[in-house]
Amino acid sequence: MTGRLYGVGLGPGDPELVTVRTARLIGEAEVIAYHAARHGRSIARSIAKPYMREGQIEELLLYPLTTETTDHPGGYQGALDDFYADCAERLAAHLDAGRTVVVLAEGDPLFYGSYMHLHKRLAHRYPTEVVPGVTSVSAASAVLGRPLVERDEVLTVLPGTLAAEALAERLRDTDSAAVLKLGRTFEKVRDALAEAGRLDDAWYVERATMGAERVAPLKDVDPAGVPYFSLALLASPAEHTFVPERPAPEGAGEVVVVGLGPAGRPWLTPEAQEALAAATDLVGYGPYVDRVAPNPRQRRHRTDNRVEAERARHALELARDGARVAVVSSGDPGVFAMASAVLEAAADFPDVPVRVVPGLTAAQAVAARAGAPLGHDYCVLSLSDLLKPWEVVADRLSAAARADLVLAIYNPASRSRTWQVAAARDLLLEHRAPGTPVVIGRDVGGPEESVTVTTLGELDPGQVDMRCLLIIGSSTTRATEGGVVYTPRRYP
Repeated sequence: MTGRLYGVGLGPGDPELVTVRTARLIGEAEVIAYHAARHGRSIARSIAKPYMREGQIEELLLYPLTTETTDHPGGYQGALDDFYADCAERLAAHLDAGRTVVVLAEGDPLFYGSYMHLHKRLAHRYPTEVVPGVTSVSAASAVLGRPLVERDEVLTVLPGTLAAEALAERLRDTDSAAVLKLGRTFEKVRDALAEAGRLDDAWYVERATMGAERVAPLKDVDPAGVPYFSLALLASPAEHTFVPERPAPEGAGEVVVVGLGPAGRPWLTPEAQEALAAATDLVGYGPYVDRVAPNPRQRRHRTDNRVEAERARHALELARDGARVAVVSSGDPGVFAMASAVLEAAADFPDVPVRVVPGLTAAQAVAARAGAPLGHDYCVLSLSDLLKPWEVVADRLSAAARADLVLAIYNPASRSRTWQVAAARDLLLEHRAPGTPVVIGRDVGGPEESVTVTTLGELDPGQVDMRCLLIIGSSTTRATEGGVVYTPRRYP
């Protein structure tokens, strides 16, 4: 008897969105097959992993190329045809031996998926079943909280690889649309949406239902770093037709300046969560606003990082008109963030109440990862000279060093400021031993987190960028051989 072939849809990324049937088939299969790029990491396998068992045969189907350039005599398509033919024969060997083969597919197996190329080559030769999965389009609509289509509306699904003119034409003539395969096509898709007059209504959804999920108005997205697993979505126009204008909130408006902590939801306090949930409007630097889960009833006002005064006045004007406004800041809003800007501007809005909700600071987060370097007296400084002269920064560094305080240094570097870290190190070495422990915390709490322990004498400015925070120890700070850094509470 020959084996049976299953093409199973895993859904958009969250393992809990795998269907019950797919989960059962994965657990029962003798052979699990999945595709991956040259790096060998398979998103499909990571989704299916909770349902796999030990002892299963795994067939890694490694794509031979990642871009549409090849020296294959048949060109890009020829290289892929040979690849799929080889994969089909590898699976056929298992099927001929009577083994059950499950091919994993992100989303739905027959919706822009690689499984279909195996299906075409094997389904006429072996008993085959396709198990559908939740598509990325449905997932994007769900995380946005916006309907795809209603009544007689038309939904158009497009690959971003189409020519710009074809994209614009089809986007212009449809009610709702999803454009997949962004990545390198993002700028072309954005231009096509603009050409079709639909850019203002377009949403960007990245890795829907996964841990790194991101949602934003598409016009505000930086093309750099847009991954393949993202899409553009034009939701149902009925939302604008039948949803009434946002009613004026009951009671007087207010501004709450909310600290989001250094990273995701686990770092958010219950008080901050409550303030965000009650808001009618969110105001803040774009990437910080993006960290708050989208809510269709809320308006989101994303701005550039260097317009703090204008942002503060805008929030106060919204609150004056009755809105409940949450101004969001990373870390704690009172530490080099928006609280002081809002309170300064609030002098012109005496009738608007302002509250500040604290958040976990970056210094606390980095210190906790390293051990307890802030265990004794310490000071917090910013190396940025955008709002104060470097001479002031240098004087304060020297004063803190003379006082033998541990230093938590914010804003050590940026794209335009690359020399301050070396200058600060040299100033501190006038008062601190070269062996003084130094902690470099980068993206703590985020997906690219790293914590490096070094010494002041060996501090390499090239290791420090705008996403880092430095902690410079005092004369009593110690670093263990295991990399734990602490400052004793007693001072000799």
